Amino acid sequence: MKFSDQLREAVEVSWEASFNHPFVQGIAKGTLPLACFRHYLLNDAYYLSQFARVQALGAAKAEDLADSNRMAAHVQSTYNAELSLHEKFAAQLGITHEQIIAFEPSPTAYAYTTHMMSAAYSGHLGDIIAAILPCYWLYHEIGERLQSYTPDEPIYREWISAYGGEGFRVLVDEQIARLDKIADQVSEADRARMKRHFVISSHYEFKFWEMAYTHEQWPTYS
Repeated sequence: MKFSDQLREAVEVSWEASFNHPFVQGIAKGTLPLACFRHYLLNDAYYLSQFARVQALGAAKAEDLADSNRMAAHVQSTYNAELSLHEKFAAQLGITHEQIIAFEPSPTAYAYTTHMMSAAYSGHLGDIIAAILPCYWLYHEIGERLQSYTPDEPIYREWISAYGGEGFRVLVDEQIARLDKIADQVSEADRARMKRHFVISSHYEFKFWEMAYTHEQWPTYS
């Protein structure tokens, strides 16, 4: 069994929970309140800014020039594809650039990105890809599952189209193949650590939907 197959098997329960989360189902059916999506979008803008930095660390840590080149290309893809899509959604929802810059990420968004940064700074390229791959892979599987849905809200239709499309699939498949190649070259201890990164990130993906759906905020103290 390929390493990536082992990872996918390990997160079956948490990924199925993500598929069935009311945030994801609300996008599919067009019933998700836009206020929830707005909270998601603000946190995701912060998340993607950190995600791109982790990808860039992958480019710096790659021992193979071709891998370094492709990881740098993924940074560009995050900016050109995902962040540009977010800018469009932000304009439609009345979110200004100043609001995005000033936004304080919710606890889950902060914790998730801190987890990825920790994996990136302390590990090698395999650790980095293992930590960021659930974001690629899970989103594409969700996009594929929701392709038959046509919610009335245009933002939700475009969100589904972006992550279920062939262009995004190519990026996902590339990173899966890269992780499998690295897994074949490293120690069993490395593979165990990479698997843990992947599983933790998958749990955070579920928590991210929950964060957006419940409008998670930092606690206040009297």
